[in-house]
Amino acid sequence: MSATEKDIYRDTLVRYLGYANEVGEAFRPIVKKIFVHASYGVAVSYVLADTADKSRKQYAKPEALGGGSRGAAIASGDTLIWQMFASVIIPGFTINRICWISKKALAMGKIKGPVKMWAPTALGLLAIPFIIHPIDHAMDFVMDETYRKFFK
Repeated sequence: MSATEKDIYRDTLVRYLGYANEVGEAFRPIVKKIFVHASYGVAVSYVLADTADKSRKQYAKPEALGGGSRGAAIASGDTLIWQMFASVIIPGFTINRICWISKKALAMGKIKGPVKMWAPTALGLLAIPFIIHPIDHAMDFVMDETYRKFFK
């Protein structure tokens, strides 16, 4: 990809589809599970679309520059692993636990009414911007030390 070419999966609002499951997890305490599951469907669809895009672009490069079937397979694996962990698995689990802990803490404090119902969701939503970059950086480190070292 050239320096001027925009990656729609990383540089546009499409990127926020990858956070759909975090929003779903934040709303888990107040919505039916089907909506949470649907949010994972959106996030995983985003991951698969980004994976296909990176694979297609890598395949189109000359083999001398890492293109072709092997290059596409490596790019697919890198994107799929990174995106599934950094966009779906780790943030989804993190928001789920934040909401679960806050719900338990509110129950112990005998909090009732709208605060008890909405506080876990609000805390989950507020946590999203704070967890994204640390998770992304941690996954970059893990991928650089494992998968990317192996396939260099």
